[in-house]
Amino acid sequence: MRGLVVRETTGPDAVELREDLSEPAGAHPWAEGRRLLVEVKAAAVAFPDLLQSRGAYQHGTPAPYVTGGEYAGVVLEAPPGSRFRPGDRVAGLSVWGAVAERVLAIPRYTVRIPEHMAWADGAAYFLNYATAWFTLHRAGFRDGQSVLVHGAAGGVGTATLDLLRGRAAPSIAVVSSEAKAAVAKESGADVVLRSDEAWAQQAREVGGNGVAVVVDTVGGDRFTDSLRALDVGGQLMVVGFAGGSIPEVRVNRLLLRNLSVVGVALDPWEQRFPGYAPELVAGLEAVAAEGRVRPYVGHRLPFERATTALGILDRREALGKVVIDVAAG
Repeated sequence: MRGLVVRETTGPDAVELREDLSEPAGAHPWAEGRRLLVEVKAAAVAFPDLLQSRGAYQHGTPAPYVTGGEYAGVVLEAPPGSRFRPGDRVAGLSVWGAVAERVLAIPRYTVRIPEHMAWADGAAYFLNYATAWFTLHRAGFRDGQSVLVHGAAGGVGTATLDLLRGRAAPSIAVVSSEAKAAVAKESGADVVLRSDEAWAQQAREVGGNGVAVVVDTVGGDRFTDSLRALDVGGQLMVVGFAGGSIPEVRVNRLLLRNLSVVGVALDPWEQRFPGYAPELVAGLEAVAAEGRVRPYVGHRLPFERATTALGILDRREALGKVVIDVAAG
């Protein structure tokens, strides 16, 4: 079996394509002994995969391992009594192991995808859209609210804008370049602001008294200005720290304008409230079946160039999703 292996956790340069891998045995460690084996057609990498390659991700696995946390493909084996059958077209989160010809899937984090969804779009679907969906759920988002999205040209950013298309009033994207502005607009942003300008003040003006929700995948020095951009009672949703540094907040800022800072981490929530995963999966399957989502694939690589995928993330060159075609055609 072919696969993209991280030899040691020293970063994205420690990857190699191997052709002598054994087919995955047993079940995924997160699958509670239920073996769901998928023939991978396309796989994707994201920021957690970059962190894993450096041994800095809380859900990592020891090296050497096959990288890639997302996939789209065809079910080969399904656990008895599950809702999956051999031949089903599926996409999902695997945490690791996806950039290979076979992957062990996690049933609760697997969705069926329709015939009209391309494999590359399927590989770009689950993690970003599940994160965006859960973020809006945690925010209690209601149609007609204003939402500001940081990292708006990245995977979670484009997915959030896509889910807000026609629902937010308005959706505001913050980006660092004209190329990223074009991606954000294509993904559904109503307003695009530049991070090298006075975006917090501009966002307050666009939102009237400020915005209702900020979705922050970046962290770093934007954090305080994100609080300034919020309306009274607004919420700052902490999704990640792609900017590299973890910010701190002076809580008097929260007190004075009744603001909330809310963490967004799907797996601990699902572990504590196990009824949420089926609700999430049903929602994602429904919008995909209705053709209401348009995953933004900014980089599509043949399997032979898979070793460059993590480097694209590391150099902050990624626009939308980085996808690898595992199966020819």
